[in-house]
Amino acid sequence: MNWISDYVRPRIRSLIAKQDVPENLWEKCSSCGQMIFHRELEANLRVCTNCGHHMRIGAARRLEILFDEGAYQTIELPETPADPLKFRDRERYSDRLKKARSKTGHQDALLVAHGTIGGHKAVVACFDFGFMGGSMGIAVGEALVSAARLAVLQEAALIAVPASGGARMQEGILSLMQLPRSVIAVEEVKEAGLPYLVLLTDPTTGGVSASFAMLGDIQISEPGAVIGFAGQRVIEETIRESLPEGFQRAEYLRDHGMIDMVVERKELNAMIGKLLSLLTAATPMVGDAPLEAEKAAAAAPLEAEEADAMQASAASTPDDGKTESRGA
Repeated sequence: MNWISDYVRPRIRSLIAKQDVPENLWEKCSSCGQMIFHRELEANLRVCTNCGHHMRIGAARRLEILFDEGAYQTIELPETPADPLKFRDRERYSDRLKKARSKTGHQDALLVAHGTIGGHKAVVACFDFGFMGGSMGIAVGEALVSAARLAVLQEAALIAVPASGGARMQEGILSLMQLPRSVIAVEEVKEAGLPYLVLLTDPTTGGVSASFAMLGDIQISEPGAVIGFAGQRVIEETIRESLPEGFQRAEYLRDHGMIDMVVERKELNAMIGKLLSLLTAATPMVGDAPLEAEKAAAAAPLEAEEADAMQASAASTPDDGKTESRGA
C-alpha cells in the first residue's frame, strides 16, 4: 500500500451539530416555474412575483384579505347528516370527511363570516377548495341559506366566493338538491334590496357554476381563474372540435360578456368596497317600484306643467264669467 497515493482522510465528526433546515422555504410557481421564497410569496398574497399567477389560498386567508383590516367573525353553521347515503367507494365517505376536517380544520367546504368591507356591512360565504375539492353537499347548501338569512337580518351585502369542483358525488341527489336551494337563498337577498356579489376564483365549475355562482349583481373574478360547467377536454370530445386558446379562463369570459371584471387579489378589498358604495348609494327600491321620495321627484315636473296649463287657460277665458267646457 502506497501511503502517498492511497491516503484516506480520517472522518472526524464536527463538534457543532448541523442546524435543522426548515422545509418548504421555496415554492415553485405552477405557471412559470419560478422558485419563490415562501415569505415573499405570502407577503404578495400568494401571487407569483414573476408572472402574476394567482395561486390557490385557503378560506381563512381569503377572508383576511377581503375584510377590512382582516377582522371578521365566523358563524356556527347548522348540523347536517354526516353520511346520509352510507356511501362507500375506495373508502367510506365518513372517513373522507374525517380526513378533510383534520386537514383543513373546518367542518365542511364553506365558511360564513361577517364584518365590513370598505366600511359597509357584508356577509361572505367562502369556499375552501382544500376540503374535498370544495364540493357542494348538504352542509354547503345549509351554509349558503344561513349566509343569505344573516345578510337579510343584518341588512348587509352578500358576497359568495366559490372555489369548487361542483356537486359532491358521495351525497348523490341530495347534493343536486342544493342547487335550487342556493338559488332561492340568493333570491331572498335580492328581494330584500340588498347587493349580491360573486367573486369567482380558481376553479369554479360544475353545479356551483350552474347555480348561485352566476347570479351576482356584479360578477368579479381573479386573473386566470378557470370558470365553466364541464371541463375543456370533455367539451372537446363532445363537440369534436378544438376550443379557443384560454377558453374558460377569466379574461376570455370577461371579453365575451360572461363576467364583469377581472381584479387582482391585492385590489379586491378596495374594489368590492367601491362597488358596495355605489350599490348602497342608489335609491332604495320596494319590489319594482321606487319609494315615495322618488315618486314625488318624478311627479314634480308634471305638476309644474299642469300649473302652467291652468294659468294659460285662465288667461284665455272671457271676462263675462262664462267658461267653455273642454273635452279631455
